[in-house]
Amino acid sequence: MRRTIAGRFPAPRPQPIAGHLGRFGIDPLALIEEGARLGKVFELRLWRRAVVGYSPDWNRLLLKDTATFQSHGSLSQRTPYLAGGVVLTDGPEHRPRRASLNPAFHARALEVLRDDLRAVVAERLPREPFEASAWASGTVQAMLQRAFFGTGPALDPALLNSFVHPLDQPMPAPLLPRPLLFRRMTAALTEAVATAPEGSLAAHVRDSVDRSVEEVRVSFAAGYDTTTHTLAWALWHLTTSPRWADREALPHVVDETLRMYPVGWLGSRETTAAVPYDGVEIPAKTLVFYAPWLTHHDPDLWPDPHRFEPDRFASGNTLPAWGYIPFAAGVRTCLGAHLARLMLTTALEPFCDGRLRAIGGEPEVRTGLTLLPRGEMHLTRSA
Repeated sequence: MRRTIAGRFPAPRPQPIAGHLGRFGIDPLALIEEGARLGKVFELRLWRRAVVGYSPDWNRLLLKDTATFQSHGSLSQRTPYLAGGVVLTDGPEHRPRRASLNPAFHARALEVLRDDLRAVVAERLPREPFEASAWASGTVQAMLQRAFFGTGPALDPALLNSFVHPLDQPMPAPLLPRPLLFRRMTAALTEAVATAPEGSLAAHVRDSVDRSVEEVRVSFAAGYDTTTHTLAWALWHLTTSPRWADREALPHVVDETLRMYPVGWLGSRETTAAVPYDGVEIPAKTLVFYAPWLTHHDPDLWPDPHRFEPDRFASGNTLPAWGYIPFAAGVRTCLGAHLARLMLTTALEPFCDGRLRAIGGEPEVRTGLTLLPRGEMHLTRSA
């Protein structure tokens, strides 16, 4: 790998004084793509030194060695919506907390929710032309209410919509503190979690771990953000690739959508000790990133990576190890990954009737906590 400074990884050209921070705030995808052209690992000068990598070997290193690469000190800690619960738990406390939460979020356990979620989607099916992101937003909010609290809704829909609205905005909106809104949401969740019916996800969290309200709040935010935007992208691609509008193919459609638009397009950790990598020593307390956006669009791993092709995930095809990480990987794989897949396939089922059409839109990518459509995407279910 080419070096530009002895003992350092290559880096894109910085701006005077600001380094890479300005570009990171304005167009981070272009910045990391420029870095990727310099090598599989590169550096950025943000508010602190950062090292970014995207090869399968790099992903394996960061996501398996949880002692050396911890969440404390990562960008999650700077994100109000993610700063809490199992997401930010490190060390010996993480494993038992995760083990307590896992049973209710396992794919087999969640299957009992499918009929209830289908009912939610049926109630919200559009009968007129609709905008994909707006429909996905309302539908996912309603599905999360049903999954966590059963019939209800337990939370005021207006409050929930206000709480998640910043997650539909580009950076830095999701990072800004909103203490009054969070206090209102926490108060509402405290009551809803305390009275959640047995068998609901909220009841399981309440009965399994301490700080259960915090855990549910983080789960709602993470579940909303990831599922809403993936659903909008999948709907758009079903209009441009209608041959995939088939219920049996929906798992592959979801997988390919998550490859093209990984919900955690950039993940971060902080090193607890010095780490040698490819002849360079990465110091302790360094901010390090893994980049699913780069991994999932690496032509060395994915032929014609910008083409929507769910067949990549057909039975018999081998996925690149540590090269497909839409929900991270290892012991810190997203707790809600199975719930997200269940909601996505369930929400997409009614659109497999051959009636979905695109009217127009602006399906370019912009960056928030997840990857958002830059503009509106207008669809219709034609007769």
